[in-house]
Amino acid sequence: MQPIQRQQCLFTVFSGAFLIPYILFLIIAGMPLFYMELALGQYNREGAATVWKICPVFKGVGYAVILIALYVGFYYNVIIAWSLYYLFSSFTFELPWTNCHNSWNSPNCTDPKLFNASVLGNGTKYSKYKLTPAAEFYERGVLHLHESRGIHDLGLPRWQLSLCLLVVVIILFFSLWKGVKTSGKVVWITATLPYVVLFVLLIHGITLPGAYNGINAYLHIDFRRLKEATVWIDAATQIFYSLGAGFGVLIAFASYNKFDNNCYRDALLTSTINCVTSFISGFAIFSILGYMAHEHKVKIEDVATEGAGLVFILYPEAISTLSGSTFWAVVFFIMLLTLGIDSSMGGMEAVITGLADDFHLLKQHRKLFTFGVSFGTFLLALFCITNGGIYVLTLLDTFAAGTSILFAVLMEAIGVSWFYGVDRFSEDIQQMMGFKPGLYWRLCWKFVSPAFLLFVVIVSIINFKPLTYDDYTFPLWANRIGWGIALSSMILVPAYIIYKFMNVRGTFKERLAYCITPENEHQLVAQGNVRQFKCFQGQMFL
Repeated sequence: MQPIQRQQCLFTVFSGAFLIPYILFLIIAGMPLFYMELALGQYNREGAATVWKICPVFKGVGYAVILIALYVGFYYNVIIAWSLYYLFSSFTFELPWTNCHNSWNSPNCTDPKLFNASVLGNGTKYSKYKLTPAAEFYERGVLHLHESRGIHDLGLPRWQLSLCLLVVVIILFFSLWKGVKTSGKVVWITATLPYVVLFVLLIHGITLPGAYNGINAYLHIDFRRLKEATVWIDAATQIFYSLGAGFGVLIAFASYNKFDNNCYRDALLTSTINCVTSFISGFAIFSILGYMAHEHKVKIEDVATEGAGLVFILYPEAISTLSGSTFWAVVFFIMLLTLGIDSSMGGMEAVITGLADDFHLLKQHRKLFTFGVSFGTFLLALFCITNGGIYVLTLLDTFAAGTSILFAVLMEAIGVSWFYGVDRFSEDIQQMMGFKPGLYWRLCWKFVSPAFLLFVVIVSIINFKPLTYDDYTFPLWANRIGWGIALSSMILVPAYIIYKFMNVRGTFKERLAYCITPENEHQLVAQGNVRQFKCFQGQMFL
């Protein structure tokens, strides 16, 4: 299960308007590419890099998605560490974000019991009001953001968060060090417990005063929002975050499946259950937002927010007003912790399996390699738990897996559908399951999904706006570093194409043939029998 926290932030901002492009992209891109990656991994029994033995010139795509998964691991583990810190802080009779009498509170801290709409003034939304106990606990008590002047002034890592991060990394290491033997057992807990907690929170949330208004706002569709490119770009990106397509996770886990496993059924069930769960979780979130709006006598849109503010400010504040608040806080943050660990395990497994399958030395010393990856992510994540760490995290979250992941999936779809060939890929699936994919899936793989991805990549670049965090605008050099991070993964695709072409001997045509012919058929190239050339002449025909 990929980060529902991030998805609900998007649902909160766009509400019903977000559901339309989300469902559309799920059908024309999410499900087809989910199915493609499962079939790729299961048939070839390889990780994200070595699976490209089917078309060697595209191996750079595998390295790109591995690097993207590694980047995400740098900062995503920090979000899990925040959840762990909140969980520890919840074991008290009075939650620490309920009053203004703590050492981290500012003199202007406003007691929520005395709060009313007149306190805001100047049209300020409640979600942007940073002087509540919950907001100050997050920004001053946890992040210590007030001690940083910007991304140029990070400071040292906070020791409390460092310990939480270390605990998270240790859990991940022992969950992954033996491969699927251990991770498969851990997933039984991390994948099922959130459903139980979500159901409990949903039932309790819809009984709160104002919950109906929140749910009504969730389901209301403002068609004017559909004119905004941001809605469509975020929906497209979220599809891949939600389903895990493009991160190498699906290929890595599918490589451990039985050869005749019905991955078609798995693709339909898993993607449907995942997205239905996200949709249902929206009811739990918006029932709480409706309750908050009712308590403070403000509009729903005034309490709705994006980013970590929803998970670490508004929801904890709402929980603090409930009877038995300590219990609800512990339950909520256990859910976040298990969700986060589950997601992070998938990303790290993609990195470990992808590289271990490519370099046999790493595979022979998997435990040591897993320790190296875990420890490396821990060291680099320390930048995200400094006083100004939220600026680094925001930079990575925006650039590490935004346009770059869409580009990687686009190249993956092109490599499989146009160079390896949809017909041949369909024959591989028939060998595994006894039937070929239907016309719909082949059309999506070959035309619809690549066209959609190309459009979204172009629009995301054209509509880019300088990065901000609340009222802080990132300097130009920070945006350049961000684009450098994005390009560092994307550049691996053309770089490997050039490298592969230059390192193959023969004429131009022979080099090209070796680059696009599956490795197990290279002897046919020497005989002048290149299936890829023959197929490519009729590529426009299914």
